[in-house]
Amino acid sequence: MGTYRFLQVDAFTTTPLEGNACAVVLDADPLSEETMQAVAREMNLSETAFVRRSERADIAARYFTPAEEIPLAGHPTIATLHALVEEGRIALDGAGRAVRLELPAGVITVELKPVRRGDGAHGVLVAMEQLAPRFMRTYEGAAVAAAFGLEADDLLSGAPVQTVSTGTPQLMVPVKTHEVLRRARLEREAYLRLRSEGDFFSPHLFCLGGATSCGDTFARHFGVPPDTFEDPFTGSATGGMAAYLWHHGLLAEPRFVAEQGHWMGRPGLALVEVSGPPDAIAGVRVSGEAVTVVRGELTI
Repeated sequence: MGTYRFLQVDAFTTTPLEGNACAVVLDADPLSEETMQAVAREMNLSETAFVRRSERADIAARYFTPAEEIPLAGHPTIATLHALVEEGRIALDGAGRAVRLELPAGVITVELKPVRRGDGAHGVLVAMEQLAPRFMRTYEGAAVAAAFGLEADDLLSGAPVQTVSTGTPQLMVPVKTHEVLRRARLEREAYLRLRSEGDFFSPHLFCLGGATSCGDTFARHFGVPPDTFEDPFTGSATGGMAAYLWHHGLLAEPRFVAEQGHWMGRPGLALVEVSGPPDAIAGVRVSGEAVTVVRGELTI
């Protein structure tokens, strides 16, 4: 039996109990893949992160949903680096620093910058450099819409339904309006059939225009049990969405604010920047802050 220190961190927010929660288990090298998956089921959050040593980078991590491992994800990256700074595992000076993080998808660079929040508290802005996008399979709109209780006419005209990966393949489903996005619901059997025949990990439905005046896009991200039905904020898919929007000419500028989770009572916000021209995107940066809400020990 061993004891492992962990933190539960809300990512893409500075307000406790908002954004997306992630458990971050420290010094997890002794844990087997089976045990990490069991811990993720126990935590029952969108993802649980396991921090490990790396021979290729400054630090390594593995991320698990309650059902399976995910090769790259945004909110666990924000949560993990926030936790390592807060625990004193990574030191910051006034200018911040870059950290190389090894994930199953590859080694990525994460920029850390100290910030002072509006209430005077100190925090850290975590900027995640996702991989150059791969634009993958496109889908017939009506079949995809049906998996979410929608009609083909609810999808954004002239915009393909397409899998995009900046580390994790996500199905990009652009819809016309917030009203359509609110109506979307997971039709379980149709969705499971779509996923079994597809090339994506999970679907990202989104529209232009934020949930608040601060945002430029608003999104919902779905899953099925034993994963959560809906993810409050999805950093990896936000990166894929950014690449999709820039590549297909749906953004006027490569920098924007993405919002998600407001209708779940867990509003989250990310600063997003695409680098490179639309036909040769070099990468995507997704930035956000986080706040710790639980500290404890895991005994297994």
